[in-house]
Amino acid sequence: MRVLCEVCRSGVRDRVLASAQVLGECGECGHLTRDLTRAPAAHRDLAYGGEPTLDRARLTLTYRTMTRRIRPGSVFEVGYGDGSMLRRFHDDGARTSGADPDQLHVDVDPVVARVADLFQGPVEDAPTDRAPVDLVYGVHVLEHVRDPIATLEIGRRMLRPGGMAQFFTPAGDSDGLRLYADAWWMLEDPTHIRFFTAASLANAAERAGFVDVQVRRPMLDSLTTDVASAVRRWRPAPRPEGVLGERRVLAAGLATAPAVLVARCVRPTMRPTLQLVARNPR
Repeated sequence: MRVLCEVCRSGVRDRVLASAQVLGECGECGHLTRDLTRAPAAHRDLAYGGEPTLDRARLTLTYRTMTRRIRPGSVFEVGYGDGSMLRRFHDDGARTSGADPDQLHVDVDPVVARVADLFQGPVEDAPTDRAPVDLVYGVHVLEHVRDPIATLEIGRRMLRPGGMAQFFTPAGDSDGLRLYADAWWMLEDPTHIRFFTAASLANAAERAGFVDVQVRRPMLDSLTTDVASAVRRWRPAPRPEGVLGERRVLAAGLATAPAVLVARCVRPTMRPTLQLVARNPR
């Protein structure tokens, strides 16, 4: 039976990464899909719960990246996790809300749990009859959801007319997958079941009804991806907690960050993340 791309409905072919690792690749937009029976995570048992040092830095950088374009009075987060990002928006005076299926099994920030309008479950099931918001966002969440088009469409319906959406997701068209193949760090998470390209992410947003669609490649996101991938490539071993659970790997990632930034300046496709910026029609 012919398999069709979940974004553009073109034909999907095999992309062989290694003898036991095969992804589905759209021949038209390059969108990648993953069946764990053909591309197992191998070395991590669970979704990435985050490393505290990295998470604090990522929270700050991602917040700054999003708020350069908008200072929202209200937000909805797709996949709020422990509520750290919602807490940042709350502290800056925004009305907060979100949906999360509790994939990481973590406690939610007590202030966020008390004041935010939270839905515990997949965003595809979240009610949309709530007060519209200025900003809908998701940080590394589209690669996990059941239906990315439905997720984006529901996010758009949460927005006021002219409201903004921002989503961050691993870049399937980055150099990392080509360089590291099945050892690419983004494949370590068994709940990463798809990888967008710039073309497929823009296409998905337009199909969901967004306008003014832009896809960017953030410079500062996931600075330890190359070191983590290199260790997985050249020092494979069972790592149920993930390669970044090793302090030496984390230290190496932080030490090499300046060189990684230089490489990303010279070659933007070294950046492992895509950022979608789009608006709800007025």
